[in-house]
Amino acid sequence: MAKIHRHELGLTWVMDDAMERGSHALVADDGRVWLVDPVREDEALAAAAALGATAGVLQLLDRHNRDCAALAGELGVRHYTVPDVLTGGDGFPFEVRRVVWNPLWKEAALWWPQRRALVVAEALGTNAAFAVGDGPVGIHPLRRLLPPGMVKGLGAEHLLVGHGAPLHGPDVGASVDRAIARSRHDIPKLVTKIPTLIRAAR
Repeated sequence: MAKIHRHELGLTWVMDDAMERGSHALVADDGRVWLVDPVREDEALAAAAALGATAGVLQLLDRHNRDCAALAGELGVRHYTVPDVLTGGDGFPFEVRRVVWNPLWKEAALWWPQRRALVVAEALGTNAAFAVGDGPVGIHPLRRLLPPGMVKGLGAEHLLVGHGAPLHGPDVGASVDRAIARSRHDIPKLVTKIPTLIRAAR
């Protein structure tokens, strides 16, 4: 099961599981729909199909295989993995930013300046494992010493993440910047929440 969030960018569906996996269908100005890190959920995919023809499936994190390849095959569109997303093509309406690039973790983020929308697969999140501080967004537990500074200062009004519900409104950019600035400072709060997070993940 998933909770479907409809918004002016398209829609987001968040799975009812411990990690609150988030997937997105983004409607470009040309009417084509881009699926981002999709998890198969029939109701959500039907709602995404109703938005328009699928242009492609974007996988923003190397280990976020999810159902990206299978859905791209079924829909007859290209499956863009992280390297492909970085090189762009086929009329991406987004700017692509490299977030992490090492042998264990390759991640890209999308910045959609016309919509003031930021899409981050893993480095930022809004679920309980990420947002341990005072705000609605936080940094991945394993990236707190090296927070994603390349997405700071954008003035985003929409934040779509791979774990948790989307955020919308004029305060989103400030929430992202604050989470990055407080990433290391909030580590003690993360440590105190670890037992609760472990129990929730069972």
